[in-house]
Amino acid sequence: MSDQIVDGRRARGDASRRSVLSRATHLASVEGLDGLTIGHLAETSGHSKSSIATLFGSKQSLQLATIAAAREVFMATIVEPARTEPRGLRRLAVLMRNGLAYSRDRVFTGGCFFAATSADIDSKPGPVRDAVRTAQSDWYGYIAAQVRYAIEAGELTADPADAEDIAFELVALDEHANNRSLLLGDDRAYDVAARAMRRRLIAAGASEKMLAPLQ
Repeated sequence: MSDQIVDGRRARGDASRRSVLSRATHLASVEGLDGLTIGHLAETSGHSKSSIATLFGSKQSLQLATIAAAREVFMATIVEPARTEPRGLRRLAVLMRNGLAYSRDRVFTGGCFFAATSADIDSKPGPVRDAVRTAQSDWYGYIAAQVRYAIEAGELTADPADAEDIAFELVALDEHANNRSLLLGDDRAYDVAARAMRRRLIAAGASEKMLAPLQ
């Protein structure tokens, strides 16, 4: 078999995998990971059950691949654009703005993929929960790290011991805006959350100018 034929098959397989995972991330954001089965995905994606089974092998493998794909989108949408800003308060403000926009713009049909799937599997031990937990823990840790950098740089006057508390409040505002918008169909929640984030950071010593991304 020629290398050209092999490369062509690999390219088609990669394209099919990307197409299936794109549909899977949207489906899981609405119905949760428990509802993400090979059969159900076949019904809604236009791909055959056998082709999906060939690509992923099992429901758990499909779930894990879907989480990884959603995490790539999360990073590309929220985290990577913020890395053009210096560590600390300026990057923190852009991260929170991007987080709100990611939910408001419905990058995934059901809003934040990880908020939806965390509620679905948070009490069900296993590799799938571990993958979601790792993604969430890394996000929480990254926000807390930016708060600590801001304190060390003098951009916030808060006690370093309060960094985790401040990060917790910022993430909680982001997640509640996502949940409230989905439940009530009211995007004003994002503006409320942005104002509350600004107030919290100003109370911690931030200058309003550095919080311009949250306006």
